[in-house]
Amino acid sequence: MKEHQMVSGSPSEQLQQNNDAIMLKPPYTHYDQLHVYNFDKIDIGQIDDPDLIGTWIEDDTAILFFHKEKQTLVKEICHQSGAKIIYEANLNYQDWEAGLDITTFSVPPLLVVPLWEADKLTENVEEIPIKLDPSVIFGSGFHPTTRLCLQTISDIMGSNPDSIKSMVDLGTGTGLLSLGAAKLGVQQIRSYDNNPFACSVAEKNVGLNNCEDQITVLEADLRGALPDTHVDLLVANLYKGLLLDFFENPNFWNAKFYIISGFIPSMEEELLAALPMSRLKLLERRKSETWRLWLLANATRLE
Repeated sequence: MKEHQMVSGSPSEQLQQNNDAIMLKPPYTHYDQLHVYNFDKIDIGQIDDPDLIGTWIEDDTAILFFHKEKQTLVKEICHQSGAKIIYEANLNYQDWEAGLDITTFSVPPLLVVPLWEADKLTENVEEIPIKLDPSVIFGSGFHPTTRLCLQTISDIMGSNPDSIKSMVDLGTGTGLLSLGAAKLGVQQIRSYDNNPFACSVAEKNVGLNNCEDQITVLEADLRGALPDTHVDLLVANLYKGLLLDFFENPNFWNAKFYIISGFIPSMEEELLAALPMSRLKLLERRKSETWRLWLLANATRLE
């Protein structure tokens, strides 16, 4: 069997094909070493290689992640596509995850289980399991803001489950927050990300958890036109600049409740000043380490 093959097609088609099989697959049962190659262009062809984890597009460049070193393949890609390598790196998965060991954790009643520990799952009526392949995408659950958001979703659904029937997740990453909401009873969820790799990972995780009827994963540049925000809950765990852009857009403020995170205390004054408080109520402010979260309510929808 050939180790790899590059075929023709548009850059977007090639990218989707490169990410079609990004889940852990035999012989791999977990992530160990990451071999990363950043090319100076997107149009590098389809990469059919058993060690490929996925392709990340950023600033009109393609970043390929492999389980093994791929110098020969990289040279062939450069030769056939005319691309050049901007940088390459070899690192272990724990370093990629900021030195954290990605393992099972609980946000009651949710139990988030990485695929490499799924065989340890036992029947427990008090726990609702979520199987997750975090790949190399944000949303493993080990960043404080992801955990804050997941805990807040759990608390809302635990105290008043009938209040949230629909949700929009902006910047879904692995899809973990959407999965948590679906497992707790939210029936209609749209999960957006501008990273095609993230969308592929999220879609696979949705399938792993049999949530296809509840969650729709959509690729969209959130810096452009906003999606429809007429939902019960909108979750935005994003960086400050994008949050400020959203706050200035009237179309952002159509949801009933908002979970806003992704910022530290030094950013709060500027973000608070941008909120249209005439139509909002700050229900709760949460913190974890140096990170903050707001739970907001749209006063015009509470009447």
